[in-house]
Amino acid sequence: MKINVKSLFMSGVITGIVILIVGGGLVPMIGNQMDEVLKNRMLPPLSGGDMAFFAFCSLAMGIGLMGLYVLIKKTGTSKRRAIILSALLFWFFNYFLANAALVAYGFMPWGLTIIGTAWGLLELFIGVIIGSMIYKEVKPK
Repeated sequence: MKINVKSLFMSGVITGIVILIVGGGLVPMIGNQMDEVLKNRMLPPLSGGDMAFFAFCSLAMGIGLMGLYVLIKKTGTSKRRAIILSALLFWFFNYFLANAALVAYGFMPWGLTIIGTAWGLLELFIGVIIGSMIYKEVKPK
């Protein structure tokens, strides 16, 4: 059960870039709603540094998502099933629970949270599909 670490890392970075690009597509949809949420909590709007942090998080999530995909795939699961399971598991623990907590704390409104959480599932599916096409298994000797 060898894992091609170099391919995992490269496909993970590309998956992270895909997550970043697809996530950026949400910005025009929500407009300035996030700035309004921050303003209502007496916080400044998102800065360039904040955006750089989110870019780093997207790259790290891409690597993590591909790591989960590879581990699931190594159990003998089909590629399609590994894509579905890894995206759903990653989404549940990294998007759904975190966003539900923000709603429970009263920080985020329901509507914005539902849009962002659903969009997160979309970006993970697109990312892991592309990443799975790039990842190459270790060739047996």
